[in-house]
Amino acid sequence: MSEPQTSISQPSHDEFAALLEESLTGAALQEGSVVKGTVVSIEKDVAIIDVGLKTEGRVPLKEFGVAGAPSTLSEGDEVDVYLERVENAAGEAVLSREKARREESWVRLEEKYKNNEKVEGVIFNRVKGGFTVDLDGAVAFLPGSQVDIRPIRDVGPLMNTPQPFQILKMDRRRGNIVVSRRSVLEESRAEKRGEIVARLKEGEVVDGVVKNITDYGAFIDLGGIDGLLHVTDMAWRRVNHPSEIVNVGDTVKVQIIRINPDTQRISLGIKQLEADPWEGIAAKYPVDARFTGTVTNITDYGAFVELEPGVEGLIHVSEMSWTKKNIHPGKIISTSQEVEVQVLEVDPDKRRISLGLKQTQENPWVAFAAAYQPGTEIEGQIRNITEFGLFVGLDGGIDGMVHLSDLDWSKSGEEALKDYKKGDTVKAVVLEADSEKERISLGIKQLGADPFEGAASSDKLGKGARVTCEVTAVKDNGIEAKLLDHDLTTFIRRSDLSRDRSEQRPDRFGVGEKFDAVVTQVDQKTRKISASIKALEIAEEKEAVAQYGSTDSGASLGDILGAALNKAKDADEEPAEADAEAAPKAKAAPKAKAKRAAKAAADSESADGASAEE
Repeated sequence: MSEPQTSISQPSHDEFAALLEESLTGAALQEGSVVKGTVVSIEKDVAIIDVGLKTEGRVPLKEFGVAGAPSTLSEGDEVDVYLERVENAAGEAVLSREKARREESWVRLEEKYKNNEKVEGVIFNRVKGGFTVDLDGAVAFLPGSQVDIRPIRDVGPLMNTPQPFQILKMDRRRGNIVVSRRSVLEESRAEKRGEIVARLKEGEVVDGVVKNITDYGAFIDLGGIDGLLHVTDMAWRRVNHPSEIVNVGDTVKVQIIRINPDTQRISLGIKQLEADPWEGIAAKYPVDARFTGTVTNITDYGAFVELEPGVEGLIHVSEMSWTKKNIHPGKIISTSQEVEVQVLEVDPDKRRISLGLKQTQENPWVAFAAAYQPGTEIEGQIRNITEFGLFVGLDGGIDGMVHLSDLDWSKSGEEALKDYKKGDTVKAVVLEADSEKERISLGIKQLGADPFEGAASSDKLGKGARVTCEVTAVKDNGIEAKLLDHDLTTFIRRSDLSRDRSEQRPDRFGVGEKFDAVVTQVDQKTRKISASIKALEIAEEKEAVAQYGSTDSGASLGDILGAALNKAKDADEEPAEADAEAAPKAKAAPKAKAKRAAKAAADSESADGASAEE
């Protein structure tokens, strides 16, 4: 018996339409888009959501909550979710509420960023360089410098609290958003500041609270706006640091000194509430009057002395000591030391008083000038030796100077300077004491008489005087020699060494050799004596001719030579009666004289013979 055939029922028109609509609805749900769904149930920490597909999707409840707050989702709620996949390996739809919120937030945030509107967000985490902010699904970065107007140490109270932010930068492709809380605060403060500034007036006295202290002053909160109390406006006296006057949290009464309408900066002052101590300052501190003050500050160029609270004067380094020059003021006085000063100058307009410390002490230069007149002999220790002289320590801690030219009558300054060394005790004569220029001139050579002046004024050293010399140095252009009978020196030029050109050679003389010469010039200004051997030879020749006659008298050359030699022989016998020291010189002189006389006679004879032949 054959089995009956099973008939397949055909769907009705309505059923086919419903199936078609269902198919079209499923196809409309595209992966990667935001779709609407309904919460079917909630299982522990997961919400089961139906988005119209064959199966539901599962979304963690935490994705439905706001950072720092629990989720309020319940069954039947309609929510927007992001469809990542229609079906995974488990046959479920893959949904994400967080991605859906992010997509929604980006659209909304871009619109607000375009219109420069503020957005609300929550700081929920700290990262390197700043914090992360939840902008209703979109995560933004908040740099540390944009958290507040001033750096804050504790950000804890700001965490997980909804607050306004300003979007600074958006890049959807990179998913990058940068926000600022500081700009919102500044804008709000500017509005509030403008209102407060409009109420305040310059010269008005108000109460404020010390909010912050820096090295240069303190910031005072005037009820929503800060004013700067500069350290120089805290007191009329010198204030080294603002903490000497105010502390953080103190309530202080201040006067509004200045309001800048452009920057809305307010300058405050406390000292302006007190009387200005500089009023009538010239009458209180007249020039040349002396007062006692306290050293408040020491610098390289001087020291400040407080004469009264709010009034300070400056002792310049040049007015500290009569004798200590080019020394740091700290080595003369110290901070907090009480000193007596003298008023040198008062300038009320510039609020300056110039003081002097050394003026309250005896001026050692004046005291020395009064005690030691020029010509007075003193004694002191050499403190320093320079290229231009000696510095000798004197009474009162001052120095006198012996110039090179005042060291020795006969030696050059450089040569005489070699005879002294630092620490030697020397005697000197006061030449001049100038207290205004603080200069004392001394002389060492003035302790004795000037040998040149004495010798030059005597007949023994006038022009034409015969002198005996001793060679001290031989040079190419002549010889240096000292005059044996005088403490003087002379220089004989090469051309004055002999009448005979062949004998005008300095090298024929040796150091220590003695010779006779004639003084040819005495210069008082240059203190130089010129002498000549040549002039002596000429003088002796003339003397011989005058004594023995010329060939015109009938005397022959032999007669003249014989007479000269006989006279020289007689002179050789005379030293026996003289002392032993003068004998060699007396013996040598007549012989040389005889030779020169003979030579002169010969020259005269030759000249006469030549005339006769003509």
